[in-house]
Amino acid sequence: MTIHLQLPTQEEVREACQEGEEAVLQLFETVDAQVQELVSHLQELQEVIQKLQAQVNKNSRNSSKPPSSDGVKKPRTQSLRTSGERSTGGQKGHQGHTLQQVEQPDQTQVYPVNECQDCHAPLEGVEATQLEKRQVFDIPAIHIEVTEHQAQIKVCPQCGTANTGTFPAEVTQPTQYGPIVKSHATYFTNYHHIPLERTADIFEDVFGQRISEAVILDANRDGAEHVTPSNEAVKEQLIESDVAHFDESGMRVTGKGQWLHVTSTPELTYYDVHQKRGQEAMEEIGILPEFQGTAVHDHWKSYFTYDNCQHSLCNAHHLRELKFIAEQYQQDWATRMSALLTEINDEVKQTRPHSDRLDVETIKTFEARYDEILTAGFKANPPPVEDEQQPKKRGKRKQSPPKNLLDRLEKFEPEVLRFMYDFRVPFDNNQGERDIRMMKVKQKVSGNFRTKEGATRFCRIRGYISTVRKQGINVLDALKRAFQGNPFIPEEERSV
Repeated sequence: MTIHLQLPTQEEVREACQEGEEAVLQLFETVDAQVQELVSHLQELQEVIQKLQAQVNKNSRNSSKPPSSDGVKKPRTQSLRTSGERSTGGQKGHQGHTLQQVEQPDQTQVYPVNECQDCHAPLEGVEATQLEKRQVFDIPAIHIEVTEHQAQIKVCPQCGTANTGTFPAEVTQPTQYGPIVKSHATYFTNYHHIPLERTADIFEDVFGQRISEAVILDANRDGAEHVTPSNEAVKEQLIESDVAHFDESGMRVTGKGQWLHVTSTPELTYYDVHQKRGQEAMEEIGILPEFQGTAVHDHWKSYFTYDNCQHSLCNAHHLRELKFIAEQYQQDWATRMSALLTEINDEVKQTRPHSDRLDVETIKTFEARYDEILTAGFKANPPPVEDEQQPKKRGKRKQSPPKNLLDRLEKFEPEVLRFMYDFRVPFDNNQGERDIRMMKVKQKVSGNFRTKEGATRFCRIRGYISTVRKQGINVLDALKRAFQGNPFIPEEERSV
């Protein structure tokens, strides 16, 4: 759309003046209409430019975009955390982890003194008065241990029947790998994201025995089956938990985009993969439909279809969005809101050790300041004015990012400030995001899951490993237990 401002010539102005006041006013109205149209056009262009600038300036530190989307011009990392009063490093009273000598070493080497270093007198028969000890911690040579199982065969002298001894139930083949080999194979591929061929290389280099990729795949298949009871127990405990974190992220399975869903707490993790992101997936996973605690998540609208639970919005997302608005739109209310949310969080942290809630007056003060900042924000971002000359479009009228965020902060104020009302609820959804982050590393390493079954197995094993690590259980021991038919069950372990 191009608009040219056609100003009247001197001749036209003289003619209008000669014709009288009405002609001059008509000429002025013609020019004014052109100016107004030009101003309107410039405003539209300014909005487009600002929108394009906003898109260009969004990155992982001021929006929800992942770091991988920053490209080669990645911004310098800037944490949203502010500097504290404490210096870096270990704090006073912190228990260190310096390597300490042990009372009972595995082996001892004694270095005798045979003669005096001054007079060279022989000292072989002289008893040592004390010992100076130094200990070296190292790993002994590792090799795969082969256990041969022999079943006796005896022929009955009376009836001639050949009787064979009974092998253990887990020994089914002439040669096979045991649970520890399977545990390591599963651990390398599912926790450290090591590809199959490199896992085989590790076994050859470290253990002196190369295993085939088929063996690794079979170990993953069996491992996923063995940890299923633990996964189901975790799922039931998450449904009964007071607070749980929910998140989802895209992943590729069989060359198609699907969604990885996570539900977690500081003690439990449950993963599932589904072709959908929204309510259909949540229904099939089966946690949110029965969950009655507080669900911590981002503002994905599908979560709000469940009114059987309370909701808490991730304020780390809000801080990033507020940072973007302060930088891109230079709006002071965004800086003030960010500072207020951080201040409330600090107040909660200081109060939590000696109380389970803030006092009523403090809460009212914070709420009033929150509403005051919103009022200032709405004043700086009035709703868009409809142009009566333009045809009305269907659907909701487009708004600026600041106005969209203001609407959300106002409509969902209780969910934004849930952490202030209930100290069990965290300030952000970092727990869920941390639990899903390493799954994205797997995606980067592998690029794609070749089968849906492979993606599901990975979710089962990874959820099991994440849970046992949160519970302080050795991962390899827990995997070995699973392959032996006795997986780690959090509920059973707490009741012991």
